[in-house]
Amino acid sequence: MSANSQSTDHDSDTEKYLMIRTDDVGMSHSVNTGVIQLLETGYPVSASVMFACPWYQEAVSILKEYDNVSVGIHLTLNSEWEHYRWGPVAGRDAVPSLTDENGYFFHSSSTLYENNPDRAELEKELRSQIERALASGLEIDYVDYHMGTAMGDPMFREVTENLAKEYKLGLWGYFGSSEFYDHYRALPEDKIDSLVTMMNNVEPGYSYLVTHVGIDNAELGAMEDMNNSAPLAKMSANRQGELDALTSEAFAKALRENNIKLITFGDLIEIKGLDSMRRPEEDAY
Repeated sequence: MSANSQSTDHDSDTEKYLMIRTDDVGMSHSVNTGVIQLLETGYPVSASVMFACPWYQEAVSILKEYDNVSVGIHLTLNSEWEHYRWGPVAGRDAVPSLTDENGYFFHSSSTLYENNPDRAELEKELRSQIERALASGLEIDYVDYHMGTAMGDPMFREVTENLAKEYKLGLWGYFGSSEFYDHYRALPEDKIDSLVTMMNNVEPGYSYLVTHVGIDNAELGAMEDMNNSAPLAKMSANRQGELDALTSEAFAKALRENNIKLITFGDLIEIKGLDSMRRPEEDAY
């Protein structure tokens, strides 16, 4: 498990620990480029890779160059963009109940659930994503879930939990702690202030900051979110805004002033141990 954490003394009763998780790594070149800029800060980062996406191989090459990163599998069962689609690692013929009429993942979680997916096919696909990740040469510490889909249904949750246990991987959210996500909905120009405000409210213990970075360019700007669960307008500008906030001096200052120590999710797993994982409340996914 990767380290480069900013402290080796973990007294969670008095100290404040924060894990920065960046999602959708490998989704596109623009996202991968944003991840490079985030990693260049030197901050410990937990990078959640979409191994079902076309740009995952570039992401793997990038992440191998950094030692301040803990790598996770962003279990992917949706393909939410209008003109940019991806499908199952196992192959569309192997898991037809997980795909639409064109062989791609469904846009939304609800549409997938309504298709009555087969449990064996679900396990086959998630296992294929995990096996692809393990074969990449990266050290894999944990799994989490794109759009919450692999946890948003009882059957999906059980399959995901079983696979994490089988492969001895951490499950995001299963070690307790608070999660900060408010900056996601903040306007791009307000994200720095939103992030600083959140840092001012971090309490002792372990906290998560879930982020989505990218470069505001033609590639990301061309993507229209077809997910029917509150899509984010101007996604490209918002991802650039998150990146700008995370790499800002204001954020660095807020970390210092609030005595916040950054660690990776891999560090947390080492501190607490996989045996300490507990299923959170269902509405926490």
